[in-house]
Amino acid sequence: MKKDVDDYLQEGIYGARETKPAERKRFLGTLRERIVLALTKGQVMKNKGLEDLEREIKTNPKAKLLLNGNISYRFLKNYKAVADKHGMHHTTISNRETQTDIGAVLTYDHAIEKQQIFLEVAEEESTGETKQEDKGITGFLKEIFIGK
Repeated sequence: MKKDVDDYLQEGIYGARETKPAERKRFLGTLRERIVLALTKGQVMKNKGLEDLEREIKTNPKAKLLLNGNISYRFLKNYKAVADKHGMHHTTISNRETQTDIGAVLTYDHAIEKQQIFLEVAEEESTGETKQEDKGITGFLKEIFIGK
């Protein structure tokens, strides 16, 4: 495919065309097909997945770690320390214009097509949270005054 003058002008004005821009925005600039492990912001802030990340870093030493720069440094420092410990390159991606639920991504610069990239959430953890929400104000007051 040959580029014409309009293509060069468009590229000059708006920048190079990106494949799958929505996917890149969600996964901190990379594509899903390149990801080894993706952690949500909540998991990063609760230090969940740190051990899983370290295990994956050991298994994939040529990957790189992308961290969401919209998360406070105090939550990211342990992840940076693990990457540094294993000599892995890490980059903090700050894009104030984009909202994403992803906090950290271990990725390659080529496709690996891994099926399960998200951390498995323990079943009791998720059911415990919903049970707490389902109680409502009455259940909460009963728990305070009567006990469980």
